[in-house]
Amino acid sequence: MFIVSLTYVAPLADLDAAMADHIAFLEKHYATGTFVASGRKVPRTGGIILARAESEAVLRKVLEEDPFHTRKLANFDVQEFIPTKVQPGLEGLL
Repeated sequence: MFIVSLTYVAPLADLDAAMADHIAFLEKHYATGTFVASGRKVPRTGGIILARAESEAVLRKVLEEDPFHTRKLANFDVQEFIPTKVQPGLEGLL
């Protein structure tokens, strides 16, 4: 499991202009099961994606498709972790 932390490096107007394409990217990878959860940071300085992938290298290849990456609107930090405990009903994350 991975936590992807995006930090915006462009004006919000530029991010808003790319948002529809970014959402389409997210939807594509939710459909494959790669993305588990995502959302904006508060305050709005970036976002978080909770992801599953066979390796960090595979996940980074996926992230290279993100319009926020291709348009150089955000930096991406990837942190792998191994979930060992979850709330009831979320056992599929283990």
